[in-house]
Amino acid sequence: MAQNKNALIRYKTIDKCLQNKYRQWTLEDLMQACSEALYEYEGKDSSVSKRTIQLDIQLMRSDKLGYNAPIEVYDKKYYHYAEEDFSITDIPLTETDINVLTETVSMLKQFKDFSLFNDVSDILQRLEDKIYAEKSHTQPVIHLDKNDNLKGLHLLDEIYQAIIKKVVLVITYKSFKSRDETKFNFHPFILKEFNNRWFVVGKKKESQPITNLALDRIVKIDYDFSMPFLTEKFDAEAYYNNVVGVTVNAGLKPRVIQLWIDAYNAPYVITKPIHHTQRLLQQNEDGSIVINLFLIENYELERILLGFGDGLEVLKPERLRQRMRTVINNASLVYNDPS
Repeated sequence: MAQNKNALIRYKTIDKCLQNKYRQWTLEDLMQACSEALYEYEGKDSSVSKRTIQLDIQLMRSDKLGYNAPIEVYDKKYYHYAEEDFSITDIPLTETDINVLTETVSMLKQFKDFSLFNDVSDILQRLEDKIYAEKSHTQPVIHLDKNDNLKGLHLLDEIYQAIIKKVVLVITYKSFKSRDETKFNFHPFILKEFNNRWFVVGKKKESQPITNLALDRIVKIDYDFSMPFLTEKFDAEAYYNNVVGVTVNAGLKPRVIQLWIDAYNAPYVITKPIHHTQRLLQQNEDGSIVINLFLIENYELERILLGFGDGLEVLKPERLRQRMRTVINNASLVYNDPS
């Protein structure tokens, strides 16, 4: 990386020199200018060799770097640009450049709800303008799934700031299961996204378990600056290591969950594991497979397993198997009801 950076400094220095039409530039002049530039920017007090400058000029002339610089020699001694206003900094974007920038801008804009990205918003706007000017109607080829109409997204940055500044929140909350709003203090540890829905994870009190609150159920946020923030260290990676989604059921430990997957769904499960603990136990002659997961059972896992329909069977544990049977039987009654 350091060598690449030094090379870029030399290219820019040579470019700047050759743009100066009021001076004649020999190889020795360019060597000295590059040596001085490297000392100024990198603190490197060493001379740039004649061979290095010759190679730099050769690269700048070629299309390897995309410069195609029209560097010519006259009087067998002096270097200059054949095109009067040429500069390597004015090279137009290639189609590949445009495509890469389009997708980069598109992905960065997914995080527009965080003030963390406010400083780059102007840069993104200028990039978009540049891309449009270079190639109008360029369409992104990467589409990220994001629901901008989801409630609570406006709270993302407010909660983010509270987390990094360790401020206790006063949250007014209304869950789907409650008829009334509740108000309580909350110590936010992290923000977590799952299935296009955002949650704040933390504690109400030190003596209470870690919990998650859906941002779309938060009615109002205030602050309690007088209450000291909990000092406990929260390791999100360890906490969610054996969980799918955001719900960690207190008191439950990870257990082996064994699943049969039919031949149609087997390739999808193999190439896109349900969880990082997934292990392939058996490949059957009919193309079906048996896998093990090591997880804490929760609502999110049930939703994923039920999503496979008749292409999946829970072999164990028995409690989860019975739960799946109950849900499927109840669903069958709904569809069989003549009314």
